[in-house]
Amino acid sequence: MRELNQRIRHLELPDRMKRLKINDQGFPIPYFVPYVDGQPEFRGFDGEKMVICVRHKRCWLCGEPLGKFMVFVIGPMCSINKGSAEPPSHRECALYAVQACPFLTQPRMRRNERDMPEHLEPAGIMLRRNPGVTMMWTTLHYSIFKDGHGGALFDVGDPERVEFFAEGRAATHDEIMASIDSGLPILRGMAERDGPEAVAELQQMYVKALALVPA
Repeated sequence: MRELNQRIRHLELPDRMKRLKINDQGFPIPYFVPYVDGQPEFRGFDGEKMVICVRHKRCWLCGEPLGKFMVFVIGPMCSINKGSAEPPSHRECALYAVQACPFLTQPRMRRNERDMPEHLEPAGIMLRRNPGVTMMWTTLHYSIFKDGHGGALFDVGDPERVEFFAEGRAATHDEIMASIDSGLPILRGMAERDGPEAVAELQQMYVKALALVPA
């Protein structure tokens, strides 16, 4: 196996992820990553593998069968609308991701969308920012719904456990609130275009999401 990047060499790679290939920069290539011209394209996902993960209840990150508990790796704004463009993973795989993924551990990193293949774009309306904080949302059940454009999204269900991370460690209350408050105007703008009822519904979801934030 190719040697891991020095940034993540101190982290213990979950047994299930030891079967994954390592890219030229020394990072494991998650199961969902598609290949374009023979190279892994970390910014998108393989649609066929998504079907496999959902149909056969497999981990999005390692590709192995899931158990009773399923973990969605999402941004704090997803705790408001409870929607995700990606299926769940094992907790140990998710924990490794929030500690090792360059985008999730470096808040100042921006999405590089240059020459991004259109067919690899996620479903739904994506908030194109680095939220700075990542959630691990553990649930027993989830459901699938359509995004209105032919794509599939995941309702992450009710949480059994919620964990917040920033820069690969437990996020502080202030970091969590800064991430939520900086993204809320985007959701509010969408709700305002849909009318007063949508705005009121968003406010209710916002208050419910705040109850998940640790003191």
